[in-house]
Amino acid sequence: MQSFDTRQTLVVGRIEDLRPGTCIRVALPDGDELAVYNVNGEYYATENSCPHRGAPLTEGALCGHIVDCGLHGWQCDVRTGECLTVPERIRTYQVIVEDQLIKILTTDDTDEKSGF
Repeated sequence: MQSFDTRQTLVVGRIEDLRPGTCIRVALPDGDELAVYNVNGEYYATENSCPHRGAPLTEGALCGHIVDCGLHGWQCDVRTGECLTVPERIRTYQVIVEDQLIKILTTDDTDEKSGF
């Protein structure tokens, strides 16, 4: 079976546009959303959906490495995706800072979803 590198690099913005202790929402071409966080100059990215009821995590509060969902207070670690409230997990993405730009490595899950 032949494998293909399906990683894509998504430029999110400049580092000065994402202040420490804040997060932003990033829309993907397929309609999904990511949340990008600045934790004291370290950048992280996760899916932007709480595992409980799907509320946008970017509408919650970021306290250190923990994001609290604004809907019901579920907590997730933005470094690992681990949910601290229940044994669930949100998807995380690799973030690269290059030339003062925040970039996220994403994958094209089309082949995985289709079963090919």
